[in-house]
Amino acid sequence: MRKIAPDVKLGKNVKIYDFVNLYGCRIGDNTKIGTFVEIQKGAKIGKSCKISSHTFICEGVTIQDEVFVGHNVTFINDAFPRATSEDGRLQTEQDWVCVPTLVKKRASIGSSATLLCGITVGENAVVGAGSVVTKDVPANAIVAGNPARVLRRIPKEKGKGDESSISRP
Repeated sequence: MRKIAPDVKLGKNVKIYDFVNLYGCRIGDNTKIGTFVEIQKGAKIGKSCKISSHTFICEGVTIQDEVFVGHNVTFINDAFPRATSEDGRLQTEQDWVCVPTLVKKRASIGSSATLLCGITVGENAVVGAGSVVTKDVPANAIVAGNPARVLRRIPKEKGKGDESSISRP
């Protein structure tokens, strides 16, 4: 079962697996959305992306083309989350500020990573599995840990997927 709201804009050849919840978002051509993924209103997913199962992409997130998002990745869009307002009533959209996040072209985000709001993951960057990303990730950098920190840089591509092109510590 898939729940795809009528306001979702789907590109050509988008593959969506079961138990997915999409509303008010935009998904680019040739993108694959795994099982148990939620993508909220205002989120934008580029072309030829792979969004793996159990991932949560909230309002304010923009993912550019050719990005890989691993299993169980969580994006955050509220810098100061609270259940209630100052007067004790449940918060509504008017009570908080959505802080945007940008993931640039060809970046890869490992499984179970959490990305806090207001950051940019640079082009061709890699976020290690289980990382907590609290600040911008430079282009062509490999980051990991909690908080995520730069481990090394990826030199200019010698060839797509050429593992020997990654500098080792």
